Order: sequence, then structure tokens, then C-alpha cells
Amino acid sequence: MVKRSRRFLQILQEIDKSLLYSPDEALSFLKKFSSVKFIETLEAHISLGLDPKYADQQLRSTVILPKGSGKVVRVAVITQGDKLSQAKSTGADIVGSEDLIEEIFKGRLDFDKLIATPDMMLLIAKLGRVLGPRGLMPSPKSGTVTNEIKNAISEFKSGKLEYKVDRTGILHVPIGKLSFTVDDLKLNLKVLQESIDKNRPSGSKGKYWKSLYLSSTMGPGIPVNLSSLRDPKAG
Repeated sequence: MVKRSRRFLQILQEIDKSLLYSPDEALSFLKKFSSVKFIETLEAHISLGLDPKYADQQLRSTVILPKGSGKVVRVAVITQGDKLSQAKSTGADIVGSEDLIEEIFKGRLDFDKLIATPDMMLLIAKLGRVLGPRGLMPSPKSGTVTNEIKNAISEFKSGKLEYKVDRTGILHVPIGKLSFTVDDLKLNLKVLQESIDKNRPSGSKGKYWKSLYLSSTMGPGIPVNLSSLRDPKAG
């Protein structure tokens, strides 16, 4: 059984479990009751009517949060030739070729995103066991295998993130910091919702969105009214 802190249980008592909160109410609640000594991350937990064991019900895509994620993203780039200097000048934190591949193979993992050009992918294949379990393996779907090095680095630095459903059909997506304004957090959430709808898998049948909960790093999940998310007038 998970042991909850007194602070967590006190916050939990403030939530009316019979209600579905509007995004404004949920966000204001989480900001009001955040009392830890660090700036918490806001997370969206979205249950979808998908069964990822079927190929046509898998959901994996990227979204650029208009207000950013609030996280400093360390980007590593594996490429060669002229693109090495291009990556360095664009702001990549770590840049290399076969030398960097060997360092990663030996355990170097001091980055959040790994971008690679297509001509390096055969060499990178051996890193699958190291990068795969950590979700760091470059892939075209996530925008991390590309010849457009400058764009990729800029996008990930400014708030682009990848999301995909877990085995139970749930998305867990960090969408900002509680230090953001309610309006900025709501805008990030709205853009995520639109991206999820736009990328609905072809095999999705029946009800697509089942539930949405918002939570902070150390706070409880608050159920959100999905219709009010789609209708800005509802808050």
C-alpha cells in the first residue's frame, strides 16, 4: 500500500470526488495547494479508448507547447561533416559522430533528447539496448531522425515533446510548471488536446477520450471535464 504524506492527504480532502472540474478550476486548485520547496511540474494523464497491442490503435506523436515546458532540455546530436558545426552553432549541448556513439555505448547519458541524421542510423543501431528503455532512441516519428538539424534542435529547446500511450492506453504528458499562469498552462493543455485529436489512430473505435486528470509532481490527480476543455467558454 502506498503511504501518503499528511500534506497530500490534507489536499486530497479538499477535492470533491463527485465533481468534474473545469481546466481553470483544476489549475487554480493545484497552484493554490502547492507547498513544496521546488517548482512542481503539471502533468496531464489522459485515458484513451485504445488498445496499443493492435498496430492501428497505437498513438505516438509530438507536439510543440506554445508556452514551453519550463524544462531546460539538454540536446545531443549525432551527425557528421558540415552538420557537426551546424549543430554546435544552433545550441546543441553535446555534438559528435562515431566518438559520441561509443561514449553513449559505454554509459554516457547526460542528455534529454538525442537527434541523429539518417546517415548515422546504421551505426546507432547498436545503442538500442542502452537508449530504448529510456525512450531516447532516435526515430523519424518523434522528429529525432532528420537532416533538418537546426529546426529539430530549436523545436526541442523551445518546448517540443513526444507523447505515446502506455500499455493500458493512457498518456502521461508534462505540460509546464506550476509557476506558469493558469492561461499559459491552459493553452499548452488545449494544444495537446488538439494534437491528440488530430492524430487519432485509424483503428480507434467508439469513445476516444475516456478521462482526463491533471496533477502536479507531488499533488493528487484532479478529474477534468472534457467538454469544458473543448469549449473555451466553459472555462
